[in-house]
Amino acid sequence: MAPRLKLRDIAFFERPVQFARPFRFGAITINATPQLFVRVEIEVEGRGSAVGASAELLVPKWFDKRPELSPAQTVDGLRRSLEIARGLYLARTGYLTAFDLHALSIGAQVATCANKNIPALAAAYGPAEIDKAILDALLRAADTSFFDGIAGNIAGIDARLSPDLKDADVATFLAGRKPLPRVAIRHTVGLDDTVEGEGGVADARENADANYFKLKLSGDPASDAARLARIGKELDTLGRAYKVTLDANEQYADLAALGALMDRFDRDPALRPIASRLLYVEQPMPRDITRQSPLGSLAAYGFTIDEADDSYDAFPAARALGYRGISSKSCKGLYKSILNATRAAKWTTGAETFFVTGEDLTCQAGLAVQQDLALGAFIGVTHAERNGHHYVDGFGETPAADAAAFAAAHPDLYADAGQGIRLAIHDGGLLTGSLNVAGFATSVHPDWSALRPLEQPTSLQEYLA
Repeated sequence: MAPRLKLRDIAFFERPVQFARPFRFGAITINATPQLFVRVEIEVEGRGSAVGASAELLVPKWFDKRPELSPAQTVDGLRRSLEIARGLYLARTGYLTAFDLHALSIGAQVATCANKNIPALAAAYGPAEIDKAILDALLRAADTSFFDGIAGNIAGIDARLSPDLKDADVATFLAGRKPLPRVAIRHTVGLDDTVEGEGGVADARENADANYFKLKLSGDPASDAARLARIGKELDTLGRAYKVTLDANEQYADLAALGALMDRFDRDPALRPIASRLLYVEQPMPRDITRQSPLGSLAAYGFTIDEADDSYDAFPAARALGYRGISSKSCKGLYKSILNATRAAKWTTGAETFFVTGEDLTCQAGLAVQQDLALGAFIGVTHAERNGHHYVDGFGETPAADAAAFAAAHPDLYADAGQGIRLAIHDGGLLTGSLNVAGFATSVHPDWSALRPLEQPTSLQEYLA
């Protein structure tokens, strides 16, 4: 039986994060954005109280890309999602499992956010961050690690939100997991990033000797093809077997535009370095167009959804349209990642393969990257996009004492080579050994006194009035 708990408190904090270089994806360029921190206090039945934590960037114009909203307004939508979720979770006053709290709240969360003009993907952000902090506290109370705790289903995960699965499917998947000791990084190449020469995609000081690369697309077949040809030429100078993924962030307008790009892969020799190493194409079209557009013959190229993953039925719906994969991001919900990984394992046969990918929405050093890395390692993500270390200077504005505490507690993940504490990437990958500690992949919490309270959001209804 999964232990039951009561929530005693949920508190939100934030810290500004300045980027070391612009990060352009889709129609947005980010130079700075706040990082969220969540602190929860719980009482575990028969085990006393415990404190848990989580963190994630408040990323503009990804959860909500509506053109009439400014980047700051979409960040406020995430803050509003958090506040709504806080009220719903704290309203549950009895003892419940961690997954009970999530399952009993997610429907009301999405509905309440919809009434406030917040889309489903942004609505899920609040519960996702609270769930991670609750799980951290629960694991600490039980003195067990994320890997062991989830394998034993300490959260009480079941199939009530995914009726295509059975409870036994979930239990079998969890019990059979053996977390990966190492996860390869997939280096992000943003739309404004340098391609050739010093600081370019083949520069080891930039790509950290990665063997996997994630290349952003703009949505224009001709310009994307020309840029990919340049990138392929550079990557071929590495002299090693690399693989690539493509990410359009919803920028391809429709199947015709997408088909025009994929046709170039078939007939343009300059694209052969990329085409021959392509693993999949991520979220090519807008989420609403995606739901209405079966891929047909294009499905042969391998596509995944990301922004269209805004509900528990998104993966089965995408599968019916010809998609083979779905992304895992802890900012979309760790329980959804686990259930989608259960589906991929169940659906995969000798004739068909389904998969879950690891995509990093700039998880920053410390809590965010550690919890997302642990989640991916548990569900079997062998390589994951890791761009937080690339676009932010180490721990950024994190106090030096905080950064030093994380480095001391997780020496296989961080190192100081004379330019401050940064992620330690070993032969193109991250080690997960030190994440196997009591709690959700962390031995330490941030200095709460060094953080400022979450800013009060202005509702999107007021913005759009």
